[in-house]
Amino acid sequence: MIVDSENDYVGALKGNQSGLLKAVKGCFKSQQSAQKINKGHGRIEKRTVSITQDLTDIPKFPGLKTLIRVESEPQVYRANIIEYATETRYYIASFVDTAEAFGERIRSYGGVENKVHYVRDVTQGEDASRIRTTPKRANLGNGA
Repeated sequence: MIVDSENDYVGALKGNQSGLLKAVKGCFKSQQSAQKINKGHGRIEKRTVSITQDLTDIPKFPGLKTLIRVESEPQVYRANIIEYATETRYYIASFVDTAEAFGERIRSYGGVENKVHYVRDVTQGEDASRIRTTPKRANLGNGA
């Protein structure tokens, strides 16, 4: 386990931790926030990172010390039209840091993920692969 090996983690909360995600969404009370605007490739994104160490009413989770909320508001320019969107994601961490530092960690990790995916897809053709882990079932209902 990560915590047993004296390492730390930052992890995204998704549907596989639905109880924890629901509790964090319902109980999150920001203690510190940082905002950053990024521009590039026809896109402007405002990101607000908020953190709290208030774990009241949050289910026990190994090593948990910080809850993180990232609110993203991208504006994309396409064909003279501005498209707006909003997205809120939640993360957990086993250590304490500033909202700005967590924002940088999370953003840089996303960049690493994108680069790894690009390399795997371009060099290995991963997205184009038709190999599946389970075979298709034979159609046995045709009386043959």
